[in-house]
Amino acid sequence: MIELLEQAVRIKSLSGHEREVANFLARAMTVFGYDRAWVDDADNVVGVIGNGSKQLVFLGHIDTVDGDVPVRYEDDVQGRKLYGRGSVDAKGPLCAFIQAARKFIGKTNDWQIVVIGASGEESAYAKGARYAITQFNPALCIIGEPSASGSVTLGYKGRLLAEVHMEQPSQHTARPGPNPSEYAVKLWNSIHTMSDLYNGMKGDAFDLLMPKLRDIQAGDDGLREWCDMFMGFRLPPEITPAQLQQRILTEFDALKANSTLDKVASTINFRGNEPAVKAERNTSLVYAFLGAIREEKLRPSLKLKTGTSDWNVVSPYWKCPTVAYGPGDSNLDHTPIEHVYVHEFERAVRVLERVIGTIVS
Repeated sequence: MIELLEQAVRIKSLSGHEREVANFLARAMTVFGYDRAWVDDADNVVGVIGNGSKQLVFLGHIDTVDGDVPVRYEDDVQGRKLYGRGSVDAKGPLCAFIQAARKFIGKTNDWQIVVIGASGEESAYAKGARYAITQFNPALCIIGEPSASGSVTLGYKGRLLAEVHMEQPSQHTARPGPNPSEYAVKLWNSIHTMSDLYNGMKGDAFDLLMPKLRDIQAGDDGLREWCDMFMGFRLPPEITPAQLQQRILTEFDALKANSTLDKVASTINFRGNEPAVKAERNTSLVYAFLGAIREEKLRPSLKLKTGTSDWNVVSPYWKCPTVAYGPGDSNLDHTPIEHVYVHEFERAVRVLERVIGTIVS
């Protein structure tokens, strides 16, 4: 069962370069007996089983972040583990979807099972998920992200990215007054203070507004001096990207108005505008997972994640019950020791088989 994942992680697939692994997985699904399998115009791999009127969509992703993690097996006291970039995030969950769904070839009744390995999830643009929105209309959706085989993820924080450029005519360093770098620091400090005030006594990370200074660079060509700053924000459900964007713009405009900055050349641009998502606990989809996990003699748990996923992208359009699930420890995402235990992967496949059986029977 692990062989499909091993072969998938051997194929490098950074965001924007997913077609090779997409073709491989499309061929694999064809061999498994899927009714249809193809690579679409967004470089997503798609496999379909059945032709019922209701769609059960499994949305995983095939792209990975950079970093070479040599593909290999190692053993420890807990069992055999497979190393490789994407073994956890998120070829592991996707391959578990593919393996579980194949059990229901010819057995879907009035359901259609759609397995999607989306491109570009690790980028800010989510090309694959945005294309899938236009192609499918699920009654139920399961997002492929590592939760551990005994857990179900019920939510992800929202995201907003801000790119700031501050610029003014060059001046002698002995001249009084801030330069663009100092203005950038002022803006960052005011935003961080705003976040601290909002967070107050909140204790749960899922409810916090979490700013992160991702990058800052400055330069001077003798005529103009500038500073570029890149900020990322993880948003709680109570704050929409539009609300935070307006608050940051207010801070930025106030800073520019009382500065020596070039008012036209100094700009701020936003992207990655995804609201937070949070599923209800008492849906039939959640109950199906809880029951399936208990059949593995595990005590199920429910999680809320501080990151984002393609769920954030599709949620405003696919207004259906949704959860995220997949084998692997999400603490290993993007790390140089990314790996998944073979027994963990196989257990997740069995959980998914039970869930699908509950839904389509």
